[in-house]
Amino acid sequence: MPKRVPRSVPNEEFNEIFARLPSHRDRALVAFHISTGARASELLSTWQAGVDPGRQLISVVRKGTREVQELPASTDAFVWLRLYQVEMDDAIPQGRRLPLWWTLCTPSRPLTYHAVHRMFERANTKAGTSATLHALRHTAAYRMAEDPNLPLTDVQFVLGHAQLTTTQLYLTPRKEVVIRRLLAHHAEQTRQAAARIAPPPAADYRPESLDVLFGAGAR
Repeated sequence: MPKRVPRSVPNEEFNEIFARLPSHRDRALVAFHISTGARASELLSTWQAGVDPGRQLISVVRKGTREVQELPASTDAFVWLRLYQVEMDDAIPQGRRLPLWWTLCTPSRPLTYHAVHRMFERANTKAGTSATLHALRHTAAYRMAEDPNLPLTDVQFVLGHAQLTTTQLYLTPRKEVVIRRLLAHHAEQTRQAAARIAPPPAADYRPESLDVLFGAGAR
């Protein structure tokens, strides 16, 4: 049976959502989601000792295997994380084995999946979009799979897929990419048709050369 193509978030829509996130914590969370492809529950499993900015790695507990895995993340994600940590330094309990993510209200409590889900829903409402939190994982997977410098087995490892066939779903072109490429194709076809009907003059063509061939009266 054919499998459903995962829904991703177009870049323009993602930018609208990100611009409406209200805090450094939320921007850091979403930046890690979109750059690592980790599930929300996995990202919330990170301890404070599981962050290595120098190597640009964040450690998560995988949903299926319950194993700890290091994931590469974007520079932006670590910048937003640092801003969140500085902002909340006095409010967040410190400890290597304590959670990385906490609520913003006092007293601080470990952040839950439900709270993150509600935060993302509110940003969606403000942006007028309908993306889901899990769609960020699909978006990250598509971005990685579309990079010719990343072997698909690397993408499989980062996403934690047991089977390569699951990762291969992200090789299916996204709708917005197909539309963009086809519009570019139609524009090129139109340009070529116009060129065949009215070919441009030769590069060395000069109107005054008619005087030489036919005399001044030719004009």
